[in-house]
Amino acid sequence: MNAEADALAAVKDAVKEADRNHVFHSWSAQELIDPLAVAGAEGSYFWDYDGNRYLDFSSALVYTNIGYQHPKVAAAIAEQAAKLCTLAPGFAVDVRSEAARLIAERTPGDLDKIFFTNAGAEAVENAVRMARLHTGRPKVMSAYRSYHGATTTAINLTGDARRFGNDGATAGVVHFWGPFLYRSPFHAATEQEECERALRHLEDTIVFEGPQSIAAIILETVGGAPGVLVPPAGYLKGVRELCDRYGIVFILDEVMVGFGRTGAWFAADHWDVTPDLLCFAKGITSGYVPLGGVAISAAIAETFARRPYPGGLTYSGHVLACAAAVATVNTMAEEGIVEQSARTGAELLGPGLREIAERHPSVGEVRGMGTFWALELVKDAGTREPLVPYNASGADAAPMGAFGAALKKGGLWPLLAGNRIHVAPPCNISADDVAKGLAILDEALSVTDAHMS
Repeated sequence: MNAEADALAAVKDAVKEADRNHVFHSWSAQELIDPLAVAGAEGSYFWDYDGNRYLDFSSALVYTNIGYQHPKVAAAIAEQAAKLCTLAPGFAVDVRSEAARLIAERTPGDLDKIFFTNAGAEAVENAVRMARLHTGRPKVMSAYRSYHGATTTAINLTGDARRFGNDGATAGVVHFWGPFLYRSPFHAATEQEECERALRHLEDTIVFEGPQSIAAIILETVGGAPGVLVPPAGYLKGVRELCDRYGIVFILDEVMVGFGRTGAWFAADHWDVTPDLLCFAKGITSGYVPLGGVAISAAIAETFARRPYPGGLTYSGHVLACAAAVATVNTMAEEGIVEQSARTGAELLGPGLREIAERHPSVGEVRGMGTFWALELVKDAGTREPLVPYNASGADAAPMGAFGAALKKGGLWPLLAGNRIHVAPPCNISADDVAKGLAILDEALSVTDAHMS
């Protein structure tokens, strides 16, 4: 066993050295990070070279909706690779057409044309381009407390602090406040008030910006990175009505929440809303091969029926990615994974997290649906002061760092953002693993309780 342990240690050292020498990591000061060397993964777990197993409550970056190494999808990728690995996007290919058909069958309304991209940010970029060309207007409106990707247009649309280092103020973006009752910018006391006041604020912004200049409004159906912000009843339909009133294209960004994450194929289904364009990625392949896209309404598709669309990607609809998409969608349907996500949220995660919150005063709010939840952590329950300041770093972020360390020590890999923990395990996580993860979380929250005022 010592020889085996020594061999694994040598592999770990080699992996980490190569990483330090050659990999440039996103969103990081390169010399201040020490990435975990991962040896393998399966289902809801991954493990390192020292034999430590972690229950992944982050689904990687909220995309392993069917868990790691699902045998049906892995086999489909291998089978496609043996048959045909790649082909230029201008050809009709069986697996590409089938992926588009399966997606179109599940999108709301008449979103029946699919433009494939490599990832979510490119989906947002192309959706915005389509909206601008369709309307002939320059501006796009997006919410504060949002994240839409890291490409030029997408990062300018983003409403959180990651925009700050990239914002050139040249993207034609106008930000507005969306609804968030716990930290209401509208001084609302109820969900209904929050909804009504948020819609009034949005319409005022449209009017004062000039409706004739606004191509699109883009929203995350459920705000992901900003804190699992579930819109109040009536809000999305209200935005849809405003878009119709002023001739504005309505774009929903479902990159994070599509394909079962909220307990529906698309989160828009919960509110019976159909956008003009819908962006997707992540869960469409469970991240096994990168793929994203835009689902397009009939009216916008007609704009480009005889007018060339001025955009494209070398790997649009990559054959291996489309094979992964077909297998993922079929697997989710065969195994009832979307329905399982809904049950897990309603019967296990929601009740379990609320019960935990009752024991921990540092939990200010629990919110979410399906396998997509967040705990808002506070320093003072009465004032709702966040546990750490907005965009905290260094010593200011220490309480969240200590909390994350406690979770990892317990065997749970967390997704921490600002003063929140996001709970987003695979959509097919077992009941036993939900219970295990909640028990680890319950114990680790003693750390945040200790940091309260």
